[in-house]
Amino acid sequence: MLDFDTTFERLLGHEGDYSNDPRDPGGETKFGISKRSYPNVDIKNLTVEQAKEIYHRDFWSPLMGIPPAVRFQAFDFAVNSGMQTAIRKLQSAIGVADDGIWGPVSALRLSAMDVSDVIMLYVAERLDYWRRLSTWSRFGAGWAGRAAADLRYGAKDN
Repeated sequence: MLDFDTTFERLLGHEGDYSNDPRDPGGETKFGISKRSYPNVDIKNLTVEQAKEIYHRDFWSPLMGIPPAVRFQAFDFAVNSGMQTAIRKLQSAIGVADDGIWGPVSALRLSAMDVSDVIMLYVAERLDYWRRLSTWSRFGAGWAGRAAADLRYGAKDN
């Protein structure tokens, strides 16, 4: 079973140490935690343990009830693009209204689908989302590499 600790270790493989790239809309960032999303957090001095607590509370726990292989994909997407975007794109991938609220209609539809199909459709949604962003030219190669790694995880997890 894919647990939070494994998921967090994978995430750290995608997210780097401290950066403050003026082209990054998130601003100051460390371990994927951005100043834009967490204005009251001392990003430069953020510890791995503090980041792990934030991720568990704000990104992992809200995705309860989603099958583990898909949950990892949603978790990784939410960290990169925001929880509501991640949920909306998962809803789009499974063919329900993309309102950004994970409810019984979304859960029922997901449960009726093959997990491998969902992962492939979801990563496709993610790539389409990214390539439309104005920051694609700067960050696109890294995002594409992240998507490739997540497809490999999807094959392993399912």
